[in-house]
Amino acid sequence: SMASPALLMRVVASAYSVAEKAATIVRNVMSAGDLGIVEKAGPNDLQTKADRLVQMSICASLARKFPKVTIIGEEELPTDDVTEDLIEDGHCEEILKKPCPAQYTGIKEEELVIWVDPLDGTKEYTEGLLDHVTVLIGIAYGGKAIAGVINQPYYNYEAGANAALGRTIWGVLGMGAFGFQLTEAPAGKHIVVTTRSHSSALVNECITALNPDAVIRVGGAGNKIIQLIEGKASAYVFASPGCKKWDTCAPEAILHAVGGKITDIRGNPFQYNKEVKHMNSAGVLATLRNYDYYASRIPNTVKESLVP
Repeated sequence: SMASPALLMRVVASAYSVAEKAATIVRNVMSAGDLGIVEKAGPNDLQTKADRLVQMSICASLARKFPKVTIIGEEELPTDDVTEDLIEDGHCEEILKKPCPAQYTGIKEEELVIWVDPLDGTKEYTEGLLDHVTVLIGIAYGGKAIAGVINQPYYNYEAGANAALGRTIWGVLGMGAFGFQLTEAPAGKHIVVTTRSHSSALVNECITALNPDAVIRVGGAGNKIIQLIEGKASAYVFASPGCKKWDTCAPEAILHAVGGKITDIRGNPFQYNKEVKHMNSAGVLATLRNYDYYASRIPNTVKESLVP
């Protein structure tokens, strides 16, 4: 008889289905028309009914299946009032069929940390920039992002009424990433993707120093990593604090699974153990290829003003 799938593959297979359920919630809240917007730290730090319901759905669904896993979500929410209709019990069979990379076969539940951003790009969601929005479920082991799921609830939403809406991208280190077409940015072009709503003098100084051919300003860390893996941008540069561990964990795993690289602006890797501070204080630098080209051009003045 077949050995039962390794824990990691079971978690990823469940996270896939949980992310698809999350996408349905995101779309339902939008089509119902009442977003229930709450300002957290200010007008650029918003929470909607979708953020709240999706986080409850993801965390409760995964906690029920994997009770010893540590799950850290963006929103501060009570965990006890989750209704059954928010629970997703399914999993993706295709993922369960794939062999777990050997270095991860012995992982125990209590060794995993799952970082959840229920709705990455909330501000864009409230403004109707729906293709910026992602649901992020990142899986860490030994402080390192090793697997991730990114769902885009509105992928294809401008392709007309008959187009299939939404997609789920997933990846595991040592296995690769799936659900999209890996594409490199145009050779010799330096296209930088950066923040849309959290710009600053420092953010702009850093980008100017890179002398890019083009700058794309979009919302959401998940969305920016997708720009890299689909060849629309060659570097994601954000010289500012503001981004958090739940923004980078899932995207990092997917980017690293296809040979890319993400660090803070100073070149330090991110740590994802459960005790770590949530803020990525020293910003973000990510590429699919040619990381060193961009890293070597970040001005020291920029590095010195960002303390990890």
